[in-house]
Amino acid sequence: MTKLAIMGAMEEEIEPLLAHFKNVNIVEFANNKYYEVNYNGLDIVIAYSKIGKVFASLTASTMIQKFGCDTLLFSGVAGAINPDLKIGDLIIADKLCQHDLDITAFGHPNGFVPGGSVFVETSEKLRTVAKDVANENDLKVIEGTIATGDQFVHSVERKDFIESTFKADALEMEGASVAVICDALEVPFFVLRAISDSADGGADIDFDEFLKSSAVNSANYLIKIVDKLQN
Repeated sequence: MTKLAIMGAMEEEIEPLLAHFKNVNIVEFANNKYYEVNYNGLDIVIAYSKIGKVFASLTASTMIQKFGCDTLLFSGVAGAINPDLKIGDLIIADKLCQHDLDITAFGHPNGFVPGGSVFVETSEKLRTVAKDVANENDLKVIEGTIATGDQFVHSVERKDFIESTFKADALEMEGASVAVICDALEVPFFVLRAISDSADGGADIDFDEFLKSSAVNSANYLIKIVDKLQN
């Protein structure tokens, strides 16, 4: 690893990360800001993409192709599907899918397009490091499937569809698109989410209240992972 990319979707998701660094160099490109830092000799580029799959794809591509990042870590928040996940809990994705990708009219399964696949797997090496860090710090972390779509899910019906169709444990709005980019460009990647809501009828109530605290949980864990990667 020569240069690390760390992504979030919203400003609130990277603010706790940026708080760990001094001497931040800001580069403006493609209507976004990229924060360059050096952490114990490791060059890191940090950015928030804005919400949704298109912005996330643009940002991931930029970090890899313009800034030369060769490993990517995503940190942010998600809604819980798995009932074992409570607000503030952490989940690392073993694979991701796009729950709103639908060409079933042509006989394909949900989440699939020709030339692609329903699920994209994350780096086993990075997951192993993350689990080691969790064990060393007595953190509860679930490893599971994360579903991505361009909608903030707040209905029981949609949540049940995603659970039954993809066996997903959590859902959000960026991870699978980042996974597609990294997989295509052969860049090891990792997606970490802290649970901020229950993705049901109460999601609009819970989200604002728990966004910042869950983002801090995710960011603090991610910094420990970066430390471990350098050892």
